Amino acid sequence: MEPARTEARLRAIPAPPVTISALLEKVSSYAPEGSEELIAGAYRVAHAAHRGQVRKSGEPFVYHPLATGAILAELRLDATTIAAALLHDVLEDTGVTKAELAGQFGDEVAEIVDGVTKLGNLPSGNLEEAQAESLRKMIVAMSRDVRVIIIKLADRLHNMRTLAYLKRETQLKKATETLEIYAPLAHRLGIYSLKWELEDLSFATLHPRRYEEIKRLVAARRGDREAFINGTAAELLRHLRETGTEAEVHGRVKHFYSIYNKMVRRNKEFNEIYDLTGLRVVVDSVRDCYGALGVIHSIWKPIPGRFKDYIAMPKFNMYQSLHTTVMSNEGKLLEIQIRTDEMDTTAEYGIAAHWMYKHGLTDRQVDRLGWLKSMMEWQHETTDSSEFMESLKGELVADEVFVFTPKGDVVSLPSGATPIDFAYHVHTEIGHRTIGAKVNDRIVPLDSELVSGDRVQVITGKNSGPSRDWLAVVQSGRARNKIRQFFNKADREDNLSLGREKILSLLKKRRIGKVPSGILEDVARATNHPSPDDMLAAVGAGSLSAENVAGRILDLVQPKEEQEEPKAKSPALAPLPLPGDTGAADETGVRVVGSSGILTRLARCCTPMPGDDIAGYVSLGRGVVVHSAGCVNARALKSR
Repeated sequence: MEPARTEARLRAIPAPPVTISALLEKVSSYAPEGSEELIAGAYRVAHAAHRGQVRKSGEPFVYHPLATGAILAELRLDATTIAAALLHDVLEDTGVTKAELAGQFGDEVAEIVDGVTKLGNLPSGNLEEAQAESLRKMIVAMSRDVRVIIIKLADRLHNMRTLAYLKRETQLKKATETLEIYAPLAHRLGIYSLKWELEDLSFATLHPRRYEEIKRLVAARRGDREAFINGTAAELLRHLRETGTEAEVHGRVKHFYSIYNKMVRRNKEFNEIYDLTGLRVVVDSVRDCYGALGVIHSIWKPIPGRFKDYIAMPKFNMYQSLHTTVMSNEGKLLEIQIRTDEMDTTAEYGIAAHWMYKHGLTDRQVDRLGWLKSMMEWQHETTDSSEFMESLKGELVADEVFVFTPKGDVVSLPSGATPIDFAYHVHTEIGHRTIGAKVNDRIVPLDSELVSGDRVQVITGKNSGPSRDWLAVVQSGRARNKIRQFFNKADREDNLSLGREKILSLLKKRRIGKVPSGILEDVARATNHPSPDDMLAAVGAGSLSAENVAGRILDLVQPKEEQEEPKAKSPALAPLPLPGDTGAADETGVRVVGSSGILTRLARCCTPMPGDDIAGYVSLGRGVVVHSAGCVNARALKSR
């Protein structure tokens, strides 16, 4: 009976969504000759390494890396990246080592696989800390080889496609993480085909009823929409050919999550959203792009404020296109994108397009990924998880405005940015010393919102500093982090100085003027602080009791003083005269009349101060212990 049950279980496993032969055929259609051998070899190793492993769906585990490789093949990635995708789980889930991968497939494949593996090892703890650590790892990985993130995006896409096999709680967690981190990363890298599907899959999981409703409404209007698109596309193509412009014109429909966002952002119902469709015009040259724009505006009336030139000023992810919105002859809004064939490829595949022919990114293209450099700075500078997540999530999804420096250089800033954001983009010290700004030669408030095309000049002062109020108006993560760092540093220095004064004041009353650094380090460890400075800053901030620290220091210092003759005292422990001291030999600084030659010490429970009424009690072996007159312990001693 056992074989029958095994056979039944095997028949229940769904067929793989893609086979290795189909993957090799796809790669051979665009990749250099010989690429198939590397990929086939990687598949053989993955298949052997994952033998016996299954997914939650019951499928053999190897289906997952195979599907991940197929997604990357659709993006026309190079053979090295696809081979690494097939192997991306072997270091974590099997006995294969990085050295073995390097020996068989080369260092490049091994390094990429290792990078993807490290992204999977998240720390335990709360979700926010785990997400922050995940983002930090992704940013570091991107700075080394962006293909690590492209594989991770394909890996996440296949996991989202098969999300139904997981528990509902896990589905919601994965969908939220995808919508907040992975889809925005795909957007930042310009890989819109991944971005759109990641968004729609997350939307369907998080808001299933709204997703199904929008899906149904879009399907219901498909016939009318296709008729409208086909008619306007044919009309535009005819006019372009009359001017001698060769072009391809395609219709496009917005994705479900994009429609949902418009409904939420504009507070409108589905039937009130009119710009759900658009046209994409692909021409031969940049000159033809602007020529086609003129033809379009001669046919249909352009909507003011809806034209954007991303050819002259590309987006952060290298996206280039002309965007315009017109009113069609039928009275419907129509969004039109105009671009060259090369721009169309970049718009579809983003940064992945630059590995299609294994030439990677040029230095100029790397320079245009300035947001990645900013993220690298934040992950080094920001230790607080919530602060880090707040900055990066906002930066990942932010739209852009393009403004000019006085010299005419273009600066890209998040939508809603202010002159303060601009100042910190130029230089941290410029930001700190900003006292005013001119926009288009007119003085404006520092919280003014910049718009594309503004020319911005910052006015600085020599001895000026930032205001805490700026944190409420800046939009860029860079500016916000720099302002916070300024005040954190200033606050720390103030707290450090205050904490040191408090401790010295308490020690001075015991005639302790110098404490060895080793003792301070011991006390810092005992109070769970990384260093003595951190401990003193905590005392200054009020989060740690000065009496607690001083008491611990005395516990370590005073026994040594009492056990040794004065002539044998260590110079490091010997009391040092402080400003205002008379050099009196009385160790407590308190004169007890009629007690000449008797040891006196101040009680730690109340720490009497000069001018306090005091009471002294003789303690066996400790001399006279001096309390404040109102001390609870003193009253208890008196009643005995």
